[in-house]
Amino acid sequence: MYLKRLIVGGFEKIYEITKVFRNEGIDYDHNPEFTMFEAMIAYKDYFYGMDIIEEIFEYIVKKVLGTTQIKYQKETLSFSRPWQRFTVVESIKKHTGIDPLDWKTLKQAKQAVKQLGINKTKFSELEKINNIGEVIAFIFEEIVEDKLIQPTIIYDYPIEISPLAKKCKDSRFTQRFEMFAMGSELGNNYSELNDPVDLRERFIEEKKREEAGFDEAHQTDYDYLTAIEYGFPPTCGIAIGIDRMVMMLTDASSIKEIIAFPTLKPKK
Repeated sequence: MYLKRLIVGGFEKIYEITKVFRNEGIDYDHNPEFTMFEAMIAYKDYFYGMDIIEEIFEYIVKKVLGTTQIKYQKETLSFSRPWQRFTVVESIKKHTGIDPLDWKTLKQAKQAVKQLGINKTKFSELEKINNIGEVIAFIFEEIVEDKLIQPTIIYDYPIEISPLAKKCKDSRFTQRFEMFAMGSELGNNYSELNDPVDLRERFIEEKKREEAGFDEAHQTDYDYLTAIEYGFPPTCGIAIGIDRMVMMLTDASSIKEIIAFPTLKPKK
């Protein structure tokens, strides 16, 4: 949010590499403290962001290892441009044969998901969902993510899970993309939402999500709303999880291997 305020203040290209802290669980690619690269580029959109992300990864992998093809956990990954690119809906159709755009009702969407062999322990999470956009996100995370082995860009995420991203022409989706490799997300990026009226409405919806029990709902930032009311130019925001990138470069199977003092699970 503070980088965006700098864009409002007149900085057209800014970045930071910083420590990030999140109150979340620990597993092979999650740690409550991690390192992130983040940048904002004024007067660019998410297609520019896709190109620059591919260029950054290709350059770094070649600079560090001397080649754009790397061995990671017995898989050969190619970081050469261009990468595969699919919309969220296209990726779901590719890996499940289901077209979410055919769903007319929330009930129909949930019934379709339950036929896909997802672990029934996840059904309670599914039942909390109250819109089709979040069902699309659910099926993507549960079915598709693990299958994205080669470097891949997934874009046009549902508006319900993208509160700070600009809408696509199809207003059900946003100009947001994430990149994946080995089934792991490497960063979240989007064309920034710069309409204060729209943003205020999105924050209201996020508050409803929080009340429904979604811990990751975005908190309302009134100071940021005030800032963009002064004028926020079209802007692309990009981010890379540095730790996960380093895991790929060093063939590390766990994020604990590349963090100096990783958080550990309690013994009991």
